[in-house]
Amino acid sequence: MTDRPAEPITLADYDYELPDDRIAQEPVEPRDSARLLVVPRNGGAVSHRHFRDLIDLLDAGDLLVVNQTRVTALRLFGERETGGAVETLLLRPALEWGEDAYEALVRPGRKIRVGDTIRFPQAALTATVVARADGGGRFLRFHAESGDVAELLERFGRTPLPPYIVASLTDPKRYQTVYARTPGSAAAPTAGLHFTPRLLDELQARGIGVARVRLDVGLGTFRPVRVADAREHEMHQESFEVDADAAHAVNTCRGRVIAVGTTALRALETAAADAPTPLRVQAAIGDTRLFVYPGYRFRAVDGLITNFHQPHSTLLLLVAAFVGREQMRAAYGAAMEDGYRFLSFGDAMLAIGQQAAVGEDVTRYA
Repeated sequence: MTDRPAEPITLADYDYELPDDRIAQEPVEPRDSARLLVVPRNGGAVSHRHFRDLIDLLDAGDLLVVNQTRVTALRLFGERETGGAVETLLLRPALEWGEDAYEALVRPGRKIRVGDTIRFPQAALTATVVARADGGGRFLRFHAESGDVAELLERFGRTPLPPYIVASLTDPKRYQTVYARTPGSAAAPTAGLHFTPRLLDELQARGIGVARVRLDVGLGTFRPVRVADAREHEMHQESFEVDADAAHAVNTCRGRVIAVGTTALRALETAAADAPTPLRVQAAIGDTRLFVYPGYRFRAVDGLITNFHQPHSTLLLLVAAFVGREQMRAAYGAAMEDGYRFLSFGDAMLAIGQQAAVGEDVTRYA
């Protein structure tokens, strides 16, 4: 639950100038060579490191919580039976409408009606529009002239990238985390793109735990806040899961619980909402619309790894809630001044508090 501030949250307080040349168009190699801005949660000077330096910045007993969702959205180009190009973005399998059915965004949406057929000649596929979806989307049931629908979609579909990335991606795997497992996302949980298998192994060898949760990232993650009072912004619904193993790891952590990305944080904080004392979280599965903005009282998370976000975004408001608005502004100013790369393929930030003493009750940090 957010402790709603008495005063409106105005967008002017969450604005900054982001030149186009500071928006990263491609990821760095290797992944963990990205820069890392270390931001103390309780105020104080930031410091400049690299992502691989997590090995020195974290302590034995700390717990990293990653979002293991996998990007399965695909962009596919077709045509209507009556003529005219159609662009589709497949968001997720929609088994509730049958085998080989998907929820999709279609363009031009106003011309695509229930019962229409869309042809995809290059992939030898057709799709029938079986129903409308929330948010203007459609449910499509695919049919293959020959072969397997899923294999044809994988072969001919293109990986969708955020709208601010205009360069083509030569290796689609670079828009997946190395630990991606569970299909369902329309966009990558980009804070995790910086991890390599070697870095994860080294961290665990130092006694730093890794737990997995899932939150399927929707296209709403790119939707800016447009209302005058940000508190009135409506979040899109997203599916999440914190299973029993992840909940146990969080509840028995004797160090700091560090969410890798805003999506992992929102999954944990959703699972914390009804957790009985003294547990931080309880196992949970379902949908979340949790909107974290200044005034929110964090229950589960002590640290956050995240990238640098767009002005007027819900993600920027979340960071401000976590470190304080003035510390957020100072951090973004330092990153801009020192040449950091921004947004999905950009550099990262580690916002973190002090380590708890061994045996100390760490719930006071929640």
